[in-house]
Amino acid sequence: MRKSTSFVLFCALAFAGASLYGQGKAAAGKGDVAKGKGVFDQNCSVCHNSDSTDVKMGPGLKGLFKRAKLTGGAALNEASVRAKVDAGGNGMPAYKDILSDAEKNDVIAYLKSL
Repeated sequence: MRKSTSFVLFCALAFAGASLYGQGKAAAGKGDVAKGKGVFDQNCSVCHNSDSTDVKMGPGLKGLFKRAKLTGGAALNEASVRAKVDAGGNGMPAYKDILSDAEKNDVIAYLKSL
């Protein structure tokens, strides 16, 4: 009986640990809106408006995640926005090696708040 109790306790702790690990990973990918605004202001605001849809050098990004498609026609979702940030194009520099994954998560969180 003692082995059964120990085994059940071990399984419960292992399950709880795995659940907490999964929650930590999910939370890590969400990004921080305030940090994202800072990254946007330093890297993106030269070419993009955040407070309107008016074109600066690049398209205005207010309400970006309410649109159906990116300017180039790709479906608009987090993955396509991240791909655009990474690859650049049409005069936009590639930020793949300039911004960290955390900074990209923060920028995407900020863009979702616009």
